[in-house]
Amino acid sequence: MPRLFIALPVPEDVADSLTALQSGVPDARWVPAENFHVTLCFAGQVQGAVGRDLEEELSDIAGPPFAMTVAGVDQFSSGKQPRALVALVEKSESLDWLQQKVSTVARNCGIGVERRKFRPHVTLARFRNGAEAGHHIAQFMASHSRFRAGPWIAQHFSLYSSRQGRNGSIYTEEAAYSLAF
Repeated sequence: MPRLFIALPVPEDVADSLTALQSGVPDARWVPAENFHVTLCFAGQVQGAVGRDLEEELSDIAGPPFAMTVAGVDQFSSGKQPRALVALVEKSESLDWLQQKVSTVARNCGIGVERRKFRPHVTLARFRNGAEAGHHIAQFMASHSRFRAGPWIAQHFSLYSSRQGRNGSIYTEEAAYSLAF
């Protein structure tokens, strides 16, 4: 059973800029450019009928295309354990609106959606438990604190499935939904 998530894809030119950041941190498992995205809602493992309902209900979301910009980097951690290096995406009313709509649709389909604060980002790297990268992460953060990419126009969002492959997760776009009135 696949894990599902709804996200905005990152265009190739922005992905190329993000890929250029991926170095200098030992123990980092760098995310391949083809997996770059901005998660709107993580649905998790979804049964067949619920997945079909989600795919159908997402098509009812209608909103305009909007601009997105990457601005800065950050780290996500659990206590002192680093979990991920991310490129931050500037928040906007349009992005917040879409994230809320997508999450509402998922909840209405019976999916248990996390209610944590939305922090739009693109994951650049992940860390295994016990990774020793403290001062390297600090150097990475200082070196790239003023990083910017974009803006680009978000023209659609997608429903993705995620399966574990030999070398990490494999994401497949299951459906795409245009942002247009």
